[in-house]
Amino acid sequence: MKYLLTLLAAGILFTGCKNENKENEDKEAKTENTSEVAQNETAADTASIDIQPISHATAVINWGDATFYLDPVGGAEAFEGMEKPDFILITDIHGDHMSAETLQAMDLEGVHVIVPQAVKDQLPEELNSVLRTLDNGATTKVMDFYIEAIPMYNLPEDPDAFHTKGRGNGYVVERNGQRLYIAGDTEDIPEMRNMKDIDIALVPMNLPYTMTVEDAADGVLAFAPKKVIPFHFRGKDGFADVEKFKTLVNEGNQDIEVEMLEWYPDRAE
Repeated sequence: MKYLLTLLAAGILFTGCKNENKENEDKEAKTENTSEVAQNETAADTASIDIQPISHATAVINWGDATFYLDPVGGAEAFEGMEKPDFILITDIHGDHMSAETLQAMDLEGVHVIVPQAVKDQLPEELNSVLRTLDNGATTKVMDFYIEAIPMYNLPEDPDAFHTKGRGNGYVVERNGQRLYIAGDTEDIPEMRNMKDIDIALVPMNLPYTMTVEDAADGVLAFAPKKVIPFHFRGKDGFADVEKFKTLVNEGNQDIEVEMLEWYPDRAE
């Protein structure tokens, strides 16, 4: 009898240990699954920002599962094969940034077109239903993107300047902590120099419309983005020396990546 009781007790103990091990295994598996989900969510939060140049200041930007267009010009055919935009950003009234014909030729159903008031004033009224105006310093939200309008203008400030303060918008686009700065047609202004925590910056450099490569490099060194991409660098006398810009930036701060993209497919090497 004592022998049977001993066997019974041992069996209960073994079963209890087995169940406990199973519970521990289940907990570990659950923890691993939770960790994997968290890693996937983190990967989504830091989705790659892929900038596809179209020309000069026009680009298609794929950011994770979203797509938006910057200053679409050149007709709808310039965007053949591209994803339909979730939203569009327009910076200024000049023809290399704003094209009513291009917008009218696109499928804009469900698309928000973010513009400064000066752009809205020059676009056909039939587009008003998709336009969302944003003044310098204001912020709006589209999907899970926060979009802030940043001043862009010439120095010294002058009523006859190519770009007067308050008329056009640069933009900071932020999603899940990542920040893209689109400087627009600007010079080395305080608002640019005071940028914080920028992951990628698109910065212009062409005379007489924006600024010299030296001023552009100096401004970039002031706010130190992780990566800077020169764009809008064709001026009255040809193309700005973007290689010199890269040299100046890296001489001042080797941690800033300077990426060259093909904004001018027909440019003679």
